[in-house]
Amino acid sequence: MDTAIETRAKPGKYLTFALGPEEFGLEILKVREIIGYMDITAVPQTPEYIRGVINLRGQVIPVVDLRAKFAMQSEERTPQTCIIVVETRHGAQKFNTGIVVDRVRDVLDITAGQIEDAPSFGASVGTDFILSMAKIAESVKILLDIDRVLWLDGSDGPAQDGGVTWIADGSHTGRSERIHRGKRGVGYPGRTSQIVCSASGECKCSRT
Repeated sequence: MDTAIETRAKPGKYLTFALGPEEFGLEILKVREIIGYMDITAVPQTPEYIRGVINLRGQVIPVVDLRAKFAMQSEERTPQTCIIVVETRHGAQKFNTGIVVDRVRDVLDITAGQIEDAPSFGASVGTDFILSMAKIAESVKILLDIDRVLWLDGSDGPAQDGGVTWIADGSHTGRSERIHRGKRGVGYPGRTSQIVCSASGECKCSRT
């Protein structure tokens, strides 16, 4: 069976955004909302590309710096810097994650004739997170498989936290909680950290 066809981007609507001069696209069905950049609570001992967590209407959401995730040079925030909240799936579970981008561009209706397979850069360069390339006028948009961007293939937890598993722990009046557990030497080995966000949006991390 031709796996290249199975993993190729499908025609449809894509939200495009920019990181510097490069433009990327996400399937619009993966996008939950777009919010302006807001205060992010840092979580100790997480990878550099994990900015931390935000409290979005009572839900604690991890936030990934997509520039850092792609090993791109960091830039100062601008009024156009924003967070795209995306829904990813891992097995039967769904997770919301925020990704920080330089700016959002357009929602494009991309046709089959505009889609091409991602080029191969050799066995040493992984491009599994790229669905396809979209030819739009004189430019090329990189269509991302956001599940693969944010999750490690074959792992049992999110890649966006470098091996720290986020587990929903219910919600309570005026606050919501998420627990993450360290593994593979990342996080707090053998201990649990609890992130609690108040109704005002202030979050704090404590070890238990």
